[in-house]
Amino acid sequence: MEKRLLEPVGADLRALLDRVADWVVGYVDGLRHRPVSDFTDVPALLARSDLRRPPGDAGRPLDDLLSTVDLAVSKGLNPSHPGHLGFIPGSGLVSAAIADLVADVLNQYTGLAFPAPGMVALETTVLRWQGDLFGLPATAAGILTTGGSLATLSAVVTARETRLPADFLAGTLYVTSETHQCVAKAARLAGFPADAVRVVPVDDQLRMDPDALRAVLATDRAAGLRPFLLVANAGSTNTGTIDPLTTLADLAAAEDLWLHVDAAYGGFFQLTDRGRERLHGIERGDSLVLDPHKSLFLPFGTGSLLVRDGDLLRRAHSGADDGHYLQDIRDVSLPDFAAYGPELTRDNRGLRMWLPLHLHGVDAFRAALDEKLDLAGHVYAELSADPLLVVPRAPSLSTVAFRLRAGDTAELMRRVNTEAEVFLSSTRIGDHHIGRVCVLNHRTDRDRVDRAVSAIRRHARALS
Repeated sequence: MEKRLLEPVGADLRALLDRVADWVVGYVDGLRHRPVSDFTDVPALLARSDLRRPPGDAGRPLDDLLSTVDLAVSKGLNPSHPGHLGFIPGSGLVSAAIADLVADVLNQYTGLAFPAPGMVALETTVLRWQGDLFGLPATAAGILTTGGSLATLSAVVTARETRLPADFLAGTLYVTSETHQCVAKAARLAGFPADAVRVVPVDDQLRMDPDALRAVLATDRAAGLRPFLLVANAGSTNTGTIDPLTTLADLAAAEDLWLHVDAAYGGFFQLTDRGRERLHGIERGDSLVLDPHKSLFLPFGTGSLLVRDGDLLRRAHSGADDGHYLQDIRDVSLPDFAAYGPELTRDNRGLRMWLPLHLHGVDAFRAALDEKLDLAGHVYAELSADPLLVVPRAPSLSTVAFRLRAGDTAELMRRVNTEAEVFLSSTRIGDHHIGRVCVLNHRTDRDRVDRAVSAIRRHARALS
């Protein structure tokens, strides 16, 4: 067989894969002993010729390239690390990375069902599994996206196309101060002016106030505006807050609003008994956004959109007549995902979700999420017992918000993060700088959260 420069085969391919496998095993096995973050001397790193070197005419040894990767990941934040407790962690299952390797080697096009009916069928099964998890009817349909932002854009477009006329600029949508910024961005990309996004007051638990919403709706209707979309949080990014979903679903039905539920962070806690109880009412959403790369621990770039009436999603995203270059495509009684979202070319996201769920079993994911709820409860109990700290709310999910009773919370956060045992992030709520502990990495255990608690309390004593 003629040797092809871009196609290692046989022993050469096995050697390539074995070397990469050794690197991956070494990296994963050593994660707990690495710092979770290192932001020192970043300019010096970026000035290194190793990172600036363009590809040459001749190839380089794989070991040299892996050494450059080691250098590239030596600074910044390590999201795979068990000490990553900041933002909303996305930890990345190795089994999902294995699925990506297989999918990328197969390289089947899944935007249409005809070229890859088997792979589209696998992806359809994980979408239906999600629909069943949330009690959505058989009419529901969905699509895996690059993340919650693109899923939210498709949800806003679907609501706009369904509830508003062609001249839609009088349309208004309703959020709170706790709603993720991707909603306002999606509204702008969908063609709405900035003032179309109405911010509804929250109660003392940071949940949307239904009475305040009714008042805002009445005022807007009297002014000639057209309310069409209500966005409810099912686990806010700031604190994990869950809006009163059942009450808002009733209100949306009475006011003829599309109910969109942002469950990007919190949705898959539905797998647990506690999560299902706290998320009651989520099943009534017209659309639902999830991020499997958060609470299913999959790699970044894995979002999900479910729509109660899947035909509305398809109608909002289908193009005009198909191009003549597709005249050989035949119907295979499966969804063409290109007709359910803005992407035509897309990677095969279904396998990275399908393989881990089948390999590990759903119970393994349920147990991991229950553990995160337990660990967040432990953090809450420990920090609440410290008189130097204010912990204003019990966690709705796995995020605990806190601040110094007297002192500089921002400096407390800086000191904790400098130790690189854990990484925490912060936010602002009202006039307060708020620290956050978000437990969502599948590798995070009791030992690691105890290190976080110990560091917070130790530095709180030093600063108070």
